[in-house]
Amino acid sequence: MNIEDYREFCLSLGDDIEEKLPFQKFKNGEGVLVFYVAGHMFSFFDCNDFSVISLKCQPERIEDLKAQYECIGNPYNESPKHWIGINPTTAPDDLLKELTRNSYKVVKAKYTKKKI
Repeated sequence: MNIEDYREFCLSLGDDIEEKLPFQKFKNGEGVLVFYVAGHMFSFFDCNDFSVISLKCQPERIEDLKAQYECIGNPYNESPKHWIGINPTTAPDDLLKELTRNSYKVVKAKYTKKKI
């Protein structure tokens, strides 16, 4: 999947999504595009090097995903206990979409207050 298609997919997940370039003051962070839900990151990547997308993931799924797919490895600059890195240039589009949707749902569920 190319960078623009991925960006459009992330934005299509809900009308509660924000995208920002929050690390512009940091060396090597100027081009990092981050997608947020409920004020928290669920996906990010470097626009200048679209080789790893970091996604939130359930800890119990991470080792199985890494074993099953060569395109999945460690995230960029996040804890590998709760995040995965996925190569968008080699990952099947359906897998990338499923894992991105999962990341969005995990973060949204954790940070959205339940309505009574």
